[in-house]
Amino acid sequence: MIRRLALLVCFVLAGHAVAEEATRFPASEHERTTLTIRSAADLDAMAPLIRDYQLLYPDVTVVYHEYITADLFGEIAASCAAGRAERGRAADVVISSSVDHLIKLANDGCARSHRSIETGRQPDWAAWRNEVFGFTTEPAVIAYRPDLVPREDLPQSRVELVDLLRRKPETYAGKIGSYDITLSGIGYLFAAYDGRAAAATYGRLVEAFGRANLQVRCCTGDLIADLEAGRIAIGYNLLGSYVYRAMRRGARLGLIVPRDYTLVLARAALVPVTARAVGDAFAFVDYLLSERGQRVSREEAFFFDRTGPLPPGINGPPSLSAAGAFRPITVGPVLLAVQDRARRARFLAEWRQSIGAAVPKGEGGGQTGGRRAEEP
Repeated sequence: MIRRLALLVCFVLAGHAVAEEATRFPASEHERTTLTIRSAADLDAMAPLIRDYQLLYPDVTVVYHEYITADLFGEIAASCAAGRAERGRAADVVISSSVDHLIKLANDGCARSHRSIETGRQPDWAAWRNEVFGFTTEPAVIAYRPDLVPREDLPQSRVELVDLLRRKPETYAGKIGSYDITLSGIGYLFAAYDGRAAAATYGRLVEAFGRANLQVRCCTGDLIADLEAGRIAIGYNLLGSYVYRAMRRGARLGLIVPRDYTLVLARAALVPVTARAVGDAFAFVDYLLSERGQRVSREEAFFFDRTGPLPPGINGPPSLSAAGAFRPITVGPVLLAVQDRARRARFLAEWRQSIGAAVPKGEGGGQTGGRRAEEP
């Protein structure tokens, strides 16, 4: 039986306190090597993939370190700049939902190139320069509490959500939740692509959120907790895989895949130049991209795929690719624009102007009692 040994380690990196959680998956046979994964993906999602990988490589011990995305990016960038990892800080595989961070690392020369049969099968939008590889298909969805949102109020699109908030302002005042995009990398990425996909609609939506006293949090997990507790009735742009996992464990939630367009994130992996177990790292990346890894991901970890039907119990089109609604966030240099400081500052200033009056400093603002892997 695989034993799970978890500990919380706090250390100082570049002047910032960084929190991580480490879990060890021992080899089931005589240990040949240790594969160190530093990741901003929930352990509950990655554990089935790690355990299945170890069925193929039973002599590999896997140590999984779970971070918030900003801390992960900072640590790997610092290691790359130094040309080596601090003692005990090596990473063989880096995984993040903030794919723009990985593109920045690769662009700065921090990633090893890898070519294989599996990497060659990836669609153009899901990989970049044989260095960054998207391995999941995760839609941004609308989540809701079925007992708090009657069927006739369920918004199937952003326009319908704007109309709902206009028609029933008192009913949903303070009952809509989403990310604080000043804190959440995922939230900022989704918001930036919302603005690109439908600028006029996004502007109206943000204004409607401001009038509705939008409740903001740092992380998908905290928004799901607010939904489960009834503190909010509707959550916007949440990661579909996390919402669906909560539904599978019995949470009283509903999930809508928007029919106007659906932003789709490919959580990605890279092998850093400072990796030590390079061959095993490449083998793990190939496993994630393989048919076997994708099947485990679809059935036990992230639940969605690019072309197949939506999981049962979801309100939406027949599949993510149906009716031209599929809007993948391309894994590539276009994401570098998301990191442009001047552009980001302007975008956040406009968001604050619409939302900030409804979110005074210290009230919400992403201040929560727990840490979640996809923040910020």
